[in-house]
Amino acid sequence: MANVLKHLPELEGMELGYIQGILKNMDDEQAGLFAQVYRARRKDSQMVLILALLGFFGFAGLHRFVLGQIGLGILYFFTLGLCWIGTIVDLVNYKSLAYEYNIKVAHETLSMMSYTTDNFSNNDDNKTNEA
Repeated sequence: MANVLKHLPELEGMELGYIQGILKNMDDEQAGLFAQVYRARRKDSQMVLILALLGFFGFAGLHRFVLGQIGLGILYFFTLGLCWIGTIVDLVNYKSLAYEYNIKVAHETLSMMSYTTDNFSNNDDNKTNEA
């Protein structure tokens, strides 16, 4: 069982608990690989907050673009964050926006790791059968 704080000390709250559940069945090597990929792809909630605040200065929707929600980003940009109401709602909910994105990234990372592991084990089996 890998220690989540050893590999990802920057996590907190619900995200920490969720990632801890993912890492509980991994050894240290797998957890280290997961942590490297996950850390590179996750978004910090403070960055989402700062980008949402920029919505009040004419750059509405940047946080939605960063979170991969291109359609909402375009809508916010051309409507000034839906007349700033959507921007205000996103300022209140910035942690949940980041959490939802990071959970999606964790699942993508986990599936990518299992795909890679399956390919390597299949290649090893093929080499063993050839010998």
